Amino acid sequence: MVTLDDIDRRILGELQRDATQSLEVLGQAVHLSRNGCWRRIRALEGAGVIKGRVTLLDPVKLGLSLCVFMMIRTNAHAPDWLEQFSRATRGMPEIIGVYRMTGDLDYLIRARVADMADYDRLYQHLIRKVPISDVSASFVMEEIKETTELPL
Repeated sequence: MVTLDDIDRRILGELQRDATQSLEVLGQAVHLSRNGCWRRIRALEGAGVIKGRVTLLDPVKLGLSLCVFMMIRTNAHAPDWLEQFSRATRGMPEIIGVYRMTGDLDYLIRARVADMADYDRLYQHLIRKVPISDVSASFVMEEIKETTELPL
């Protein structure tokens, strides 16, 4: 864990909201010089706190209006199965999150697809690549909150 001061937190908060803002605008927002902001950002990148800078896209405008959570159960818990599963899911661009879980589920997958037919193609592709005991899916009817901002 990295120790952050108030200025680091303000910089990170600003960058989470808009990473495209200039160093001048960022400096004004956090009450620091342009160079001071630049040095802190470089230090935060070097410490691995800032992992990357991305552009967030609207999935609906790109024809990916269906968000699905796939609950995966497996009878295989060997390292080679996990590697096969990891390789398969990493290689499927529709899958935007894969999580190993505690409790009744083994894995939870979050995916974005165009429609039910597209989901079925994703499902068929996944079960061809790796043996799975059970897959159930829940489809998002309404996204109430979706954010990439972490609480600081």
